[in-house]
Amino acid sequence: MYAIVKTGGKQYKAEADEVLIVEKIEGEAGTVVDLDEVVMVCDGETVTVGSPFVKGASVKATIVRQAKGPKIDAFNYKPKKNVRRRWGHRQPQTHLRVTQVVAGK
Repeated sequence: MYAIVKTGGKQYKAEADEVLIVEKIEGEAGTVVDLDEVVMVCDGETVTVGSPFVKGASVKATIVRQAKGPKIDAFNYKPKKNVRRRWGHRQPQTHLRVTQVVAGK
């Protein structure tokens, strides 16, 4: 059984005992999180698609750790003007361990 869950503006496939790396969710390691924006639930042969979300469905997960993603380097320059700018960015992430997928109606 798996579910497609929406968090942080993106959609993720969530199965039990799987670790998801999602956009940052506030909380300490060990905190239980309930993701209730479930777009689709697949239970073997039956597929339930929500419009926009499946009623009563949720995904329960535990925060494993807070981390940062890989560094993205960027560089701007203007030719013949001696203008150069270099910067980097690391996106904050949350690692979630899915404990249970609850199917709705």
